[in-house]
Amino acid sequence: MADQIWQVNVTFTEDGDRTRADATLELAEQRFHGFGQAKRAPGDPNLPVIGQDLAAARALSELSHQLLNAAAARIEEFEGHKVNVHG
Repeated sequence: MADQIWQVNVTFTEDGDRTRADATLELAEQRFHGFGQAKRAPGDPNLPVIGQDLAAARALSELSHQLLNAAAARIEEFEGHKVNVHG
């Protein structure tokens, strides 16, 4: 059994040929939010799932970078010096 479970919510907003994804992770002490966008080119077929895939990937990528930065800040606080965390 898992000690902790984190749930990320991804919501989508469609506006014409644009798709926006908002990814949210709420923890006990912090809330992280990333967003991503995709734009369908004029000659592309109207397949919203492709825009959702791209927008969600970009939102989750931003969210992951925020988590890496938060982890680095915690390490720096504990260690007392600047650290580089790669992801």
